[in-house]
Amino acid sequence: MINSNQKRVDIILGTRPEAIKLAPVIQAFQADSQFITKVILTGQHREMVAQVMDLFHLQADFDLEIMQPKQSLSDITCRSLQGLGELYKLEKPDLIIVQGDTTTAFAAALAAFYQQIPVGHVEAGLRTDNIYNPYPEEANRRLISQITQLHFAPTQLAVENLQRSGVLGHIHQTGNTVIDALLKVAATEPPCHIPGLDWEQYRVILATVHRRENWGEPLAGIAEGFLRILDKFPDTALLLPLHRNPIVREPLQAMLGNHPRIFLTEPLDYRELVGAILRSHLLLTDSGGLQEEAPSLGKPVLVLRETTERPEAVTAGVAKLVGTDSTNITNASTQLLSNPEAYNAMANAINPFGDGQASDRIVAITADYLG
Repeated sequence: MINSNQKRVDIILGTRPEAIKLAPVIQAFQADSQFITKVILTGQHREMVAQVMDLFHLQADFDLEIMQPKQSLSDITCRSLQGLGELYKLEKPDLIIVQGDTTTAFAAALAAFYQQIPVGHVEAGLRTDNIYNPYPEEANRRLISQITQLHFAPTQLAVENLQRSGVLGHIHQTGNTVIDALLKVAATEPPCHIPGLDWEQYRVILATVHRRENWGEPLAGIAEGFLRILDKFPDTALLLPLHRNPIVREPLQAMLGNHPRIFLTEPLDYRELVGAILRSHLLLTDSGGLQEEAPSLGKPVLVLRETTERPEAVTAGVAKLVGTDSTNITNASTQLLSNPEAYNAMANAINPFGDGQASDRIVAITADYLG
């Protein structure tokens, strides 16, 4: 039975990172009788989102099914904006919640703004101060901040970024919800079976590469760095789950596919990914989320980017920016693979991203805001 005092909260997601970071938020709202919680998928990433939903035992209430082959950012924005706008008119939520900096999040927030529905922004306040790096994420998160009423900032630095920006709305430091999700899954000690890869035989480097700014020449530099590391350290193997985008996948397959200690796989589901992090020696990545997840499990991270919206990790000493130059990648990896003191300094530094209670804080703040 629906209580007339219950508030309606719609949580919108479209990509796998959103699904991972919003899964514990959805669970926390669904467990609170003050709210009617609806989950809306745009369909920006279909298969990878479905894996996460299954892992956390979640179901979508609505699915816009916008996914099309070779879709552009304009395609995703327009279809999400139209579909969500029509849905909001029918469902009349009291608040919508978006996460991060995806095109889905931007379109969902804009559609809500057009109908004067308050927006809650999970992982608010991240900044690189370079509008094209990462692209389009830096612009997306800045635009979302301008129309948000509840800013759920993961760290003190994110709070300060928002304050400096002069945004409207209420700013709250909550911690990052990805830590909530990570700790829940890691507690189950998930396996990660990769055919042919003996986790006991090799020190395994887990790598992920997908960002637009690394397409083309930077991708070649990254691949060359991987090859040099393996040349230098015969006891080391590389696990590289390939992004589904052929612009990334095909060059990496061509450059790395024949090496006996490089394991190119399909994208790992989240449980397998957590299992891989637990078993890996270190991570090389251009991902945002892994800069938060790996330190929580005591794994050093070398960031294959020129900038990061998570400088707290670098300041804390759990991550290091190395860019895409093959020499820089090789040198930074060599230090961690040959110098136990340098490795332990990164592995044992304090993770700045939260305590696993962010979702509960977000629910409490929302309840107070909606009265």
